[in-house]
Amino acid sequence: MADEIRGEARGSAPVPLSVLDLVTVGAGRTATDALRTSVTLSRLAENRGYHRYWVAEHHSMPGVASSSPAVILAHLAAHTERIRLGSGGVMLPNHAPLVIAEQFGTLEAMAPGRIDLGLGRAPGTDGATAAALRRTEQNEGADDFPQQLAELVRFLDDDFPDGHPYRRIHAVPGPVQATSPGGVQSPHRPPVWLLGSSGFSARLAGMLGLPFAFAHHFSAQNTIPALDLYRESFRPSAVLDEPYALIGVAALAADEEREARRQVLAAALNMVRLRTGRPGLVPTPEEAEAYDFSPMEREFVTSWNANVVHGTPDEVRAGLDDLQKRTGADELMITSNAHSGEVRVRSYELVADAYGLPAS
Repeated sequence: MADEIRGEARGSAPVPLSVLDLVTVGAGRTATDALRTSVTLSRLAENRGYHRYWVAEHHSMPGVASSSPAVILAHLAAHTERIRLGSGGVMLPNHAPLVIAEQFGTLEAMAPGRIDLGLGRAPGTDGATAAALRRTEQNEGADDFPQQLAELVRFLDDDFPDGHPYRRIHAVPGPVQATSPGGVQSPHRPPVWLLGSSGFSARLAGMLGLPFAFAHHFSAQNTIPALDLYRESFRPSAVLDEPYALIGVAALAADEEREARRQVLAAALNMVRLRTGRPGLVPTPEEAEAYDFSPMEREFVTSWNANVVHGTPDEVRAGLDDLQKRTGADELMITSNAHSGEVRVRSYELVADAYGLPAS
């Protein structure tokens, strides 16, 4: 399974480059527009040598149309042929493990050998929405994450022990089909990744010998401590013989530095509104330039954009190279947030050009 996890660096990139798509919706645009951009972007990523393409589960956010990762991934699987597709991630506490095993077993049947299952323990939303999703106590799912993870893996492998109450329950599509008369089962099973923005999942991923993805794009201060913890905790497993860690990186390249600054200012205003309980569509650069930021908001924007690698293609390449050296990340997963889908697609194209990624 390690071969389905480790990527290959292309061009002059120091490590494999991948894509995290939040399916952002800009003001004046629709979710349909955003999803069409995702198809365009997934094809570009495949043709330019990006290693994998993930979508992330979010809820109750007007500017993020990725509430149903499995549905989006099925759509992208129909429009691509080679690139790995996955969740970055599915928020496991929001779902029954059996349902996730069935969904990703179905995706694996649609795109054999191309599916990743990245799992998070946060709700991907606010507490009230989490309660509406789970219909349980708000902290219950996160606290039970290791148990939920173990149950999900059992369903994926169809190996509950004798006497277990789920022994006769099977995730289909899945391994049980190979044991049925005349059954033939795919040799592939979606690799499980753990996602995190702090130390909990880093330690758990290390102890279980699983690949780890860290959300540097919104928790930069915790990146190096979490990666250190993952590597220190790592125990070789049937999945990996040594640690493999990717980090999510907010990055946006534009043909001109000023244009990159305008675009990231709009994305930062969107984060200001989200963090102050006013989530909405991603504003235009013009709206962001005209916005009257309070001193506290301006301080937030400065802090937020300090961790967004942006500028000309050469500047972005230099920033990504520096980040990889500082963290030792085995893979960089780039998320480019902007009001316009065209700007986002152009950014990934410029990054590919800056590293000389091959076009196919």
